[in-house]
Amino acid sequence: MSTLRTYYYRVLLPHGRVSAGWTRLAVELDHSVRLRLERETDGTVLTLLRIPAWLSGGLELVQHVFRRQIRSEDLAGFLRDMSLMLAAGVPTLEALRTLVAESEAGGNPSMSRMANAMADDLNSGVTITESFNRRPDIFPETVRNLVAIGDESGTLDTMLGEAAEHIERMLYIKRDIRTALIYPAFVFATIFAVAGFWIYYVVPSMAELFKQLNAKLPALTQGLVRFSNAVVSNGWIVLLVLVVLIIGAVLAVRHLPRVHQGLHEGLHRLPVARVLMTSSGMAHVTEHLAILVRAGLDFVTCLNVLTRTTQNQYYRYRLVKVKQSVERGDGISVSMRRVGGFPAMAVRMIAVGEESGNLDVQLTHLAADYRKRLETVVKSLSEIIKPVIILLAGALFLFLIVALLLPVYDLIRQSVRQSLGG
Repeated sequence: MSTLRTYYYRVLLPHGRVSAGWTRLAVELDHSVRLRLERETDGTVLTLLRIPAWLSGGLELVQHVFRRQIRSEDLAGFLRDMSLMLAAGVPTLEALRTLVAESEAGGNPSMSRMANAMADDLNSGVTITESFNRRPDIFPETVRNLVAIGDESGTLDTMLGEAAEHIERMLYIKRDIRTALIYPAFVFATIFAVAGFWIYYVVPSMAELFKQLNAKLPALTQGLVRFSNAVVSNGWIVLLVLVVLIIGAVLAVRHLPRVHQGLHEGLHRLPVARVLMTSSGMAHVTEHLAILVRAGLDFVTCLNVLTRTTQNQYYRYRLVKVKQSVERGDGISVSMRRVGGFPAMAVRMIAVGEESGNLDVQLTHLAADYRKRLETVVKSLSEIIKPVIILLAGALFLFLIVALLLPVYDLIRQSVRQSLGG
């Protein structure tokens, strides 16, 4: 399959104006990009530069920020509309032209550009499969495989409908995960913000008061005051260090496979996170595997696609091992049991599906069950995580209050002694 590459171009248009920009295409040869640009613009390419891979990520981020992207909801709607029109007998090219007009009327220029580009592909003799394959940044690999199967078997309308439902189910899973993370992220951010306020404002004020009263500070309070003074006097440096650490952690997780895998392995061992990661990960695995098996792909190809699309490194590592075992002639359930890390119920149901010949049905049942589990976990997450939050917040503020109350207690005791002595 062609590699997705980023190019900067300058094109001399027929009326004499020069148009410049950048584009991302799945091609092997730069000459293919030149031909495509000249065909689309009726102009002459003056400059064509391939952007290095390390720089294309930054350009993709700029595009994501300043250019409206195609949402998963819109993509699912596009696939469903295509499916309905093809099932009704509308030619593919005419269906794409209709979607261009509909997107323009609905104020969705990104969808309009994509549908128009695909219509131009078909008009120039490109197959619908190749047109989808040219846009791997828009269409997931599972969708592209379904389109290829539908194009070859003459069931494109059915496969497009399957693809639309698949995208919607994946969207629901992502929404559930995002919802699950909002509550703890907000609570922990609030706790640390309040703690920062105490350290930055309250502690220095109390320290100054203790100094004026010549109070004798215990070791715990002295350590807190020194830490607060360091934060106050080096506030910008502390903030910069925190930002660098956060960015460094995010980059390490994204670009260092060992760090990413270590994070997911650790999350699968934590009590609450384990339930969330298992439910979301297995929902993803069984959903993709079910739709690929139902489409008629062999097990090795299914597992190849699955290992590339699975974001959960805990399961990706194990799926690679499962694929290697299947390539040697073992069944999926036997391979999963041997590799380990997969829930026993899932392995057992997959074994039943392999024995009875209805593996796609068993996988579909598993995917629905894990989606339901994920939804239940999300709904009850606030109750599950509440004791942890209470303990963390209580320990933090108990430390701050005790550290600040000990000198006050000593001052009161000294005052009482002086009054009694007087």
